[in-house]
Amino acid sequence: MVKIDVKGCDSFVDSALYNEYVNKALNAFDVLESENGAGNDFLGWKHLASEMRESTLADIEAIKAAWEKKGVDLVIAIGIGGSYLGAKCVIEALSHNFAKQLKKKEAAEVVFAGNNLSEEYLAELMDLASERNVACIVISKSGTTTEPAVAFRVVKQFIESHYGKKEAAHRIVAITDAKKGALKTLATQEGYKTFVVPDNVGGRFSVFTPVGLLPIAVAGMDIRALIDGVKKAEKELAVKSAENPAVVYAAMRNLLFKEYGKSTEILVNYNPKLTYVAEWWKQLYGESEGKDGTGIYPASVNNTADLHSMGQFIQEGTRIMFETVLHVDSARRSVVIESDSQNLDQLNYLAGKHVEHCNHMAELGTRIAHIDGGVPQIQIGIETLDAKRLGEVLYFFEFACGISAYTLGVNPFNQPGVEAYKKNMFALLEKPGYEEATKAIKERL
Repeated sequence: MVKIDVKGCDSFVDSALYNEYVNKALNAFDVLESENGAGNDFLGWKHLASEMRESTLADIEAIKAAWEKKGVDLVIAIGIGGSYLGAKCVIEALSHNFAKQLKKKEAAEVVFAGNNLSEEYLAELMDLASERNVACIVISKSGTTTEPAVAFRVVKQFIESHYGKKEAAHRIVAITDAKKGALKTLATQEGYKTFVVPDNVGGRFSVFTPVGLLPIAVAGMDIRALIDGVKKAEKELAVKSAENPAVVYAAMRNLLFKEYGKSTEILVNYNPKLTYVAEWWKQLYGESEGKDGTGIYPASVNNTADLHSMGQFIQEGTRIMFETVLHVDSARRSVVIESDSQNLDQLNYLAGKHVEHCNHMAELGTRIAHIDGGVPQIQIGIETLDAKRLGEVLYFFEFACGISAYTLGVNPFNQPGVEAYKKNMFALLEKPGYEEATKAIKERL
């Protein structure tokens, strides 16, 4: 089970106030579990694992096998926001840090597109595709979201020109709406294999749907172990209790924000494999809570590297932050520091110790220093970084997000502010139907 430790907040908060916020979080837990709160039509993520069909997993594994038979060694996954961050974070967390340099060939390399509008990125992606055996996963409910639509047009034309339209139909999989939309229409016309983006699951909660599972599987990760971890967390977190880790997390972060002005939360990790877990977490909490003029700003650091960059600000800068440390109990690999006869680096006092022991002491020392510097500390702990435990911690953050946002008093499952930039972009690009908006925005320039 995911473990939570909030003792690093004890010197900052009043215990009676904390108990009040636990009660608020328990009330929010009831809203989430009864499924009668704001956005309750987007709660399909809660039981994705326990309701997962064997046929879905088998279909995903069949695509992986078919592409392996074709010799596919590069899969371009096209999507933006939750349509790529979930898969990206799992793949990065479970991959060998130097797989590319070692040229490991256990599975296809998965790269991502459609998450930006950089011309150079797309051009250089095509440089890579020209040297590889390519397939594509395109993820879009509508098929008209600008960034992924642009990338898919380019990638689709590349695949068709290199392999022919008939073969392209076996190299492109669409994850889209069940019945409608431009991508669904195209997939039907071209004969692409399709998976459904569930109507009741928002993008940032979609990592355990085919949106995340297909890219994760073709990258060679164990999606069944991942789902097993989610099932475990789903069962454990459904128990209403003041000790429920999701309730504790939601209560403490809301208390720190509302009563003590801690408006920035920094997710801290001590393993570079967790960098994109933080990126996924930032979208999850940023889109879920940042609305109605409120919300805790989600940031992240990668330690110990960032102790030599952001460490100074965290230690002595504006006191508006608290840290949530993602702690991993044990490493999956072993490196022991050996003794050196000259000891010029003065490290012989560490001889015989594991590098991970030093990492843990750096983590503990930093937590103590930051508490002394006025930064409350929450610790989220998992036993080791494998597929099952990763599934547990990702579901934990999803479930806690729903409780936390309801405690905060906002709808966790909408994102009205995301549309503002799109309207301006369409006007500036002179999209048909935006003529008045185009005229108005150009007058402002």
